[in-house]
Amino acid sequence: ETDIRRSRDGLLVLFHDDTLKRVTGESGSVSDYTYAELSKFNVYDKSGKYTDKIVLFEDFLKAFSPTKLYFAIELKEKNCEEEVLDLLEKYNMREKCTITSFCFEYIKNIKKLDCRYKTGFLCDAPDEEKISDMKSIACEEVCPKADLINKENVALWHGYGFNVRAWGVADTNLMERIYDLGVDGMTVNFPDRLEEYKKQR
Repeated sequence: ETDIRRSRDGLLVLFHDDTLKRVTGESGSVSDYTYAELSKFNVYDKSGKYTDKIVLFEDFLKAFSPTKLYFAIELKEKNCEEEVLDLLEKYNMREKCTITSFCFEYIKNIKKLDCRYKTGFLCDAPDEEKISDMKSIACEEVCPKADLINKENVALWHGYGFNVRAWGVADTNLMERIYDLGVDGMTVNFPDRLEEYKKQR
């Protein structure tokens, strides 16, 4: 799973947060800087020990599209849908990704541009109105907040034909609980622990 934003000079980059402060120490947001400026910033992990760089979406696709990995591509900003699709097509990613967003309009736009791409709606837990909206555009995946998931709503969402992939899995206890509830996937920062738990079940 990764997140798409746009630099001041119009390039698509991978970056999660609304602002740069938490992981780079810099002020402002991605859109305040050109990519040449962004590329000079270090991205730190929680310990401050390891650093990385802000990566172009296309460079990410060049490196990882040949792998067997499946990707969740989250749209964080408006007006990037068409360019995201163009790059995904360029790297033959149609069968290897689901495009997601917390903004329903973004995934609706994706379906209008190319209905062959799978989409997922990120939310807390969708009400009947949101379920109806998702069904109206043939959205394939509901992405609820992990701590709001229970056996009943997983069964309900599956009954509607949705894939269920959770977000906000903060620790292994929550990971284990929602895995046992039968979700189809989850976004975690510790996939090694998830794989180990799967082997134990």
